[in-house]
Amino acid sequence: MTTAHGDSSREPQPDGPDPEPVERERELALLGELTRRTAAGDPGLVMLEGPDGIGKSSLLRALVATARAQGLRVVHTRAGRQDHRLPLSTIRDLLAGLDVESMPPVTWPERPGPSGPDAQVPWPADVDGADVPFDVLGELQEIVRSAAANGPLAIVVDDAEEADAASLRFLAHGARRMAGLPVLMALTRRSGTHVPALNEVAALPLCRVLRPRPLTGAGIGLLARRLLGTETDAAFHASCLAATNGNPLMVTRLLTALREEQLPLTADRFTSVSEQDIPAFRVRAARLLHRHPEATVRAARALAVLGDEVSPETGARLALLDSAVFARSLLALVFLGLVTSNADGTWSFAHTLLRNVVLGEMSEEERDTAHGRAARLLHDAGASAAEVAEHLRQAPSTTHQSWARTVLREAAREAMLRASPMRAMQLLRPCVPEGTEEDCDPSLLVELGVAESRIDPEASVRHLSTALDRATGPELRLQALRSLAEALTRQGQVARAVGLLTRYRTETAVPLSGTADPQLVEARLLMAATGNRSAFTELLEAVSFDLSLPGDTPEERALLAARAAVSVTRLDRVAEAVAAARAVIGRGTATNDAPLFLATAASVLLYADLPHEAECSYQRLLEGTDALLDQTYPSLLALSAEAHQRLGSLDPALRATAAALKDVTVSRASRYEALPLAVRLHALLDRGDLAQAILLEKEIPDPVPDDSWQWNEVLCARGRLHLDTKDHERALAVLKECARRQAEWQRISPAVSPWWYWAGHAHLALGDQGAAAALAEEAVTGARSAGLPCALGSGLELWAAASDGERPLLLEEAEQVLMGTRAALVRARVRVARGKALQRLGYTKDARAVLRQGWEEAYDVGSRSLYTVAHRALLATGARPRRPVSRGLGALTQSESQVARLAASGRSNAWIAESLYVTQRTVEVHLTSVYRKLGLSGRRQLRDVLESEGIDNSEHEQ
Repeated sequence: MTTAHGDSSREPQPDGPDPEPVERERELALLGELTRRTAAGDPGLVMLEGPDGIGKSSLLRALVATARAQGLRVVHTRAGRQDHRLPLSTIRDLLAGLDVESMPPVTWPERPGPSGPDAQVPWPADVDGADVPFDVLGELQEIVRSAAANGPLAIVVDDAEEADAASLRFLAHGARRMAGLPVLMALTRRSGTHVPALNEVAALPLCRVLRPRPLTGAGIGLLARRLLGTETDAAFHASCLAATNGNPLMVTRLLTALREEQLPLTADRFTSVSEQDIPAFRVRAARLLHRHPEATVRAARALAVLGDEVSPETGARLALLDSAVFARSLLALVFLGLVTSNADGTWSFAHTLLRNVVLGEMSEEERDTAHGRAARLLHDAGASAAEVAEHLRQAPSTTHQSWARTVLREAAREAMLRASPMRAMQLLRPCVPEGTEEDCDPSLLVELGVAESRIDPEASVRHLSTALDRATGPELRLQALRSLAEALTRQGQVARAVGLLTRYRTETAVPLSGTADPQLVEARLLMAATGNRSAFTELLEAVSFDLSLPGDTPEERALLAARAAVSVTRLDRVAEAVAAARAVIGRGTATNDAPLFLATAASVLLYADLPHEAECSYQRLLEGTDALLDQTYPSLLALSAEAHQRLGSLDPALRATAAALKDVTVSRASRYEALPLAVRLHALLDRGDLAQAILLEKEIPDPVPDDSWQWNEVLCARGRLHLDTKDHERALAVLKECARRQAEWQRISPAVSPWWYWAGHAHLALGDQGAAAALAEEAVTGARSAGLPCALGSGLELWAAASDGERPLLLEEAEQVLMGTRAALVRARVRVARGKALQRLGYTKDARAVLRQGWEEAYDVGSRSLYTVAHRALLATGARPRRPVSRGLGALTQSESQVARLAASGRSNAWIAESLYVTQRTVEVHLTSVYRKLGLSGRRQLRDVLESEGIDNSEHEQ
């Protein structure tokens, strides 16, 4: 036996050339060669083996055409037809086309009932014709010999495995006796079929077993061009290949379905596939599946219901099949190209589209029943609650059972721990069908209401109100009351929420701690109100903002942090707010205090123009927060990025925003992604990457989805972008809208948002110095009174730009104010402005010194735009500056580089000091310089930077 194309992989054979685009040229060449040899008088035997749709019949048709062109007589039949049920019926049909002179008589075996070729009486089930006498086989073989004596002959049988047993016996008999006959016998059979007679044929030395391989991506492109008359790209070809496993029939049906439904021929068509995506393809592919035995269909349905990585044991139990039968069915599905095996012994559908083919042809009732059975099987086998719950969600008829509700609630609690309230809500809602709230467990209603609070506040209020009315236990009542107050606040019903808070204080006459403490409830109300402007405004008039709390308990610290955050944004008692925030951070611990309120305290420092202090707090929180399980982690990343951006550490700011926006679709961003979007825009503009900023801004929703304060920051960044693109009028309009919204939120501190700074420059660009000066004067007044150095420095710079005579003095004061801060970019911007002012007044030498310093600082922080401005101004003074090397690894001194490598290898400062014979203070100074030059915030990022530059630390780890 000779096997051609024995590997069904899409990859080329290791010892052969790359496959042709459609991978049929080799097969056609082999068939053509066999036909030519038979025409010359040699025998030939070929068996085409493969799954349905791989192209066996097409190859047979090509063989028939070639044989006739070569002068061969061709007899051709397809086994398994309705009239091929009786013994030797396939051979009768095959040889009926031979008109052989002096054909010897054939003694056909008799069958029960009326005789004659037209008799319609079926044979009994136990009579299969396998015991046809040998002399009958000999007579049939003599017919073939007689026909071959008159000229070369081709005997072609498609779907040979469907032939009756007697016909199969004759095919094997004739194949063994082809020596010396100019006869070409060509058979096809489906992969995975076990037919002894065909196995015997395939094992003969003369037989060539041809296994057509799937199409390649290039072959799919060629087929698409032939079928559709259009060119398609490689990405589309790859998507088609993944969806069909390269099965030519499946590819053809898919392409035809796309054409019929006038769907775009792009890879995007396959990125999000739903059950109703390509109905025409689903119908065609389901028809192909149903050509297989019922067991194969049941196995496919079981795999489709269970999803990815299905174990054979679970699949067989769900399909109600014996393990051996299920294994054979899996093999048939593999040959068909529907499923693939995984390295761990499990099975999966090759593509979501193929899985949806099977699910789509199941009725809703069948899917419900199957998912319910799958859930129970997995539950009894010890699967996780999340895995079982996924099936219960799709089996509504099962969720009324007590075990199912227990699983759904457990999975919902896990989802809440992983900061996925949407999933928790989806899991819990089937447990509370519409109209059954009064009969449900109150604790279940509370869990559902909490999950709904940020997604569907109206439903949350309804469910929590019902739970509060029906709850009897004090702990559950307090939990329901507290959650309801938060939900009402988010919905804007502040009066009712405050009334509940008063009621809450009454019901908790006995001092409580933890989540039941009234102070913590009030803190949560304040935080909940930050998502609703009208609720926020109303709540400010209803609660106290006493900042004299000692902060001895986690509950006191939470309330203190929330009050301080509101105060600092309103420019109210900023110094007291800073002291309160420092007390919260200093006394709070990761084990006792919620990260939300510790982050809120750090934000007080950020809005008080202490970005370095805030960033240190954010970093400690990030290091102690689970990135996967804590819902505050993305917010911490965004706030940390803003602190970096204010400090002028642009690379860390961009890295943090990228992490915060990971897996986020910008066009569908919510208010929780608005802040990192705004910070990223600012950081890109600070760096001078205008093109990237424009691309990002185009993806952001316009107008913004709601009036939450986070979107105000996006408006500010968007206005600044318009200013940089010279669209001054549009910039001013956007910034004025930002100003209006900030005032409504009472976020009036100039250190909260820089909208006023960019609005002032928009006024200047439009020639309105008075309006710019008014904005600057208001910012300077507020910043002076509250002790906000960064805002004061920026305000003085804007005031200088809007004035004529006092410009150098204002800029000099701004520079002095900023000397005590770490806001490197703001300081560099002021220095460049002062240097240009001195140059205009004729103080060239002084201007050169100031500009050089600002030029180097702009280079240090990585602001290409400011660096370019400073460089041009410096050249105008007559200077010829060399390119500064004060940033990056090249800027490190030998000592700094040595300390950086040791620190990156995990050594402590004390160990490094002892190893290098220096003081710990010297090590700290070196590391501070390293972090500044590399734009890092700490030791954790140092190893990544050194490794990315290909620097090995192993030599320092001895």
